[in-house]
Amino acid sequence: MPWLAIPFSDTETRNSLDELFHVNGIPHLALLHETGKVITEDGVDIIRDYGAEGYPFTSERVQELKDQEEEAKRNQSLRSLLVSRSRDFVISSDGNKIPISELEGKTVGLYFCATSYRSCALFTQKLKDVYKKLKEKGENIEVVFIPLDDEEESLKKELESLPWLSLPIKDKTCAKLIQYFELSELPTLVIIGPDGKTLHPNVAEAIEDHGIDAYPFTPEKFVELDEIAKAKEATQTLESVLVSGGQDFVIKNGGEKIPVSELEGKTVLLYFSAHWCPPCRAFLPKLIDAYHKIKAQDKDTLEVVFLSSDRDQDSFDEFFAGMPWLALPFGDSRKEILSRKFKVSGIPMLVAIGPSGRTVTKEARDLIGLYGADAYPFTEERIKEIEAKNDDIAKGWPEKVTYETHEHELVLSRRRIYYCDDCNKEGHIWSYFCEECDFDLHPNCALGDKGSVNSKEEEKPNDGWVCDGDVCTKA
Repeated sequence: MPWLAIPFSDTETRNSLDELFHVNGIPHLALLHETGKVITEDGVDIIRDYGAEGYPFTSERVQELKDQEEEAKRNQSLRSLLVSRSRDFVISSDGNKIPISELEGKTVGLYFCATSYRSCALFTQKLKDVYKKLKEKGENIEVVFIPLDDEEESLKKELESLPWLSLPIKDKTCAKLIQYFELSELPTLVIIGPDGKTLHPNVAEAIEDHGIDAYPFTPEKFVELDEIAKAKEATQTLESVLVSGGQDFVIKNGGEKIPVSELEGKTVLLYFSAHWCPPCRAFLPKLIDAYHKIKAQDKDTLEVVFLSSDRDQDSFDEFFAGMPWLALPFGDSRKEILSRKFKVSGIPMLVAIGPSGRTVTKEARDLIGLYGADAYPFTEERIKEIEAKNDDIAKGWPEKVTYETHEHELVLSRRRIYYCDDCNKEGHIWSYFCEECDFDLHPNCALGDKGSVNSKEEEKPNDGWVCDGDVCTKA
């Protein structure tokens, strides 16, 4: 770093600055005026969004930059997006310079991609197919690759294999476009209409799902695609979810094939997970516990199918060996299809398919974490029943309390899953919470012997409560 630092040994100063500037997470950048006055504590966001142009980082400067962005978007054209002071062209795969003026009047896709990302590599193959078909049909469309890789040599080889155009490698316009379109995921394919205006911020998912049928990427086309998707969902069956071509089975531990037809009529949980993923390993015991409890009640109504994101067969085998349910074989192509279908962006993820074959919820992981086996069969009706019972549990609890080790008042809040800042144990549903400090106190700790509790209306003595497990009830 080219700047100064507080000595690491000066713990007192570092701790006092953490408190002074309300540091609850890092990186955290507080910016001070030369007089010592705080300009902003949102320095990270300002630097990330505007870089050196944000200087002197005042609210007035930030608003000025936002106004400039809005003005640029109102007057957006293909030239304003792609032309720089030193360049008015893009390049073809053979290195030729193509004037940007030749793209005006066309539908242009700006393809943000890092070739080292597996998801980008897979999507590039899909996009090549769609691009080829559109060109064969004579459609007036072009794609411009926005390279995000650092490795020049591998990127050059990649560019030679692409059928479309590209910005030059390490062109400064790439960074400008990332900020301009507020890029948040890869791959992203922004569609610019023939008039130079943004037609859609990212059609990558639509192309994955619908291929060439997503063209011409207009609002009317997306309404049409939504109707098609709803119709498919309404007629979804377990077979349509889990069967693809000749792949009509799942496997037991040991490799025995079980026909998908044997799962019909059951609630089926699709468990997207991997051995290398710490949250997956942490969640697995909870899922196994809920699975055994549900099966003990009615063993023929539930099944789980593991869909692995493991890196190799050995990792898959090791992880699957500890699971009492079924799986797709390692490397099965259905896993990628289902990841796209259910928009799996993180693991573990648990999708519940009901006995009819329709999707019940994609949030079954959270429901298991909150309610365990009681969440079964994961329907809205069942969750409403549970939440009504939880409301009854909290009746009579004080709405606000103070606690001897925390400076602010704590408010009774629904918090799903959290860790108590007193006992460090996992809590669910109810917490006495300070939003300003992100401080959680389990009702056991707030209303038991550990806390000094005062209701806003009247004092509630600790010995007026009985705490058992995760809940406290009136004595």
